[in-house]
Amino acid sequence: MDIKEFFELSAGKWFVQRTSYQLCEEKAENSKSEIINEILGSDDSAVIQLCQQHRVDINSIWGGLKSSWDTGVDWGKKKQTGWSILIPVGNAENSDQGKILRSVSGKANLSGSLSYVMGEDEALTITYSSDSLHMEERLWFASPNLRLRTSLAKNGGGYTQTTFYSEIRRVPPQEKQE
Repeated sequence: MDIKEFFELSAGKWFVQRTSYQLCEEKAENSKSEIINEILGSDDSAVIQLCQQHRVDINSIWGGLKSSWDTGVDWGKKKQTGWSILIPVGNAENSDQGKILRSVSGKANLSGSLSYVMGEDEALTITYSSDSLHMEERLWFASPNLRLRTSLAKNGGGYTQTTFYSEIRRVPPQEKQE
C-alpha cells in the first residue's frame, strides 16, 4: 500500500475514541469525536494554494486529504471543531517516504517539519519536529472499518504524552430490499 491508497482508505466519516496520558502529571484523559476525511484532488483550490505557499510543483502531487473534526459527540466537554489539510510530497527516489504539507484551521503558520514513512507493514508513520517538540504518530488499519493510531510527544525533558485512538468508520445502514 502507498500513501495515496492509505488516504483513500481513510476517506469517510469516523467515530473516534481517544485516551491520552500526560506522563509528567500522571493524568489520563478520555474523549470522543467525529472526523470526516475527504480526498482532495490536485485541482482543489486549497491544495493549489498550499503547494504555492511551499513552492511545490502541483504536477508532482496527486492531491491530499482534508480531515474535519467535531467533538460535539463528547457530552459534558467543550465542543471543538476544525480541519486540517495534508498533502504528501514523496521523495523522488522513494515515494514511500517524504514530507507532508499541512494547513490547519485557525493556525496561520505552524513551524516545524512534517514527514512520513509508509512501512512495509502498511502502517503510516508521521513525525513532526520543531525546536521544542517532537511528535511521532503511527496509523494503521486493523480492518477496513477500524483504524488505529498512537502518538508520542517529547520535549527537551523526555516523553510528555502518549495517546491511543480507535477510529470506527460510520457505515450507512443497508437499505431494505423488497
